[in-house]
Amino acid sequence: MANGSGGVVRGAVWMTLISVLLFWLPVFGPLLAGVVGGKKAGGVGDAILAVFLPGLVLAGILFVSSTFLVGLPGVGALMAATGLLFYVLNVGLLLVGAIIGGVLA
Repeated sequence: MANGSGGVVRGAVWMTLISVLLFWLPVFGPLLAGVVGGKKAGGVGDAILAVFLPGLVLAGILFVSSTFLVGLPGVGALMAATGLLFYVLNVGLLLVGAIIGGVLA
């Protein structure tokens, strides 16, 4: 982030937005979203952090909402871990694209 135009949050927002818009492209959608988000993040390290940031936010939301609904923090932790696991298992092409975009930045 030497020029001030990048950032982990900015890259994560771009990756999420493009992934949602291009969900109908099985391979090229996540790859393109990763490249654009990686370039917006500003480097390889920031791009990798930007890939996993939405998964961590999702896990936090799942923890809070399921704990609130059920009233048991253990159930909330289980739901959060499950959501994070599903996210990490499906993030492969996005990660590859983010690394490519980070190198191009």
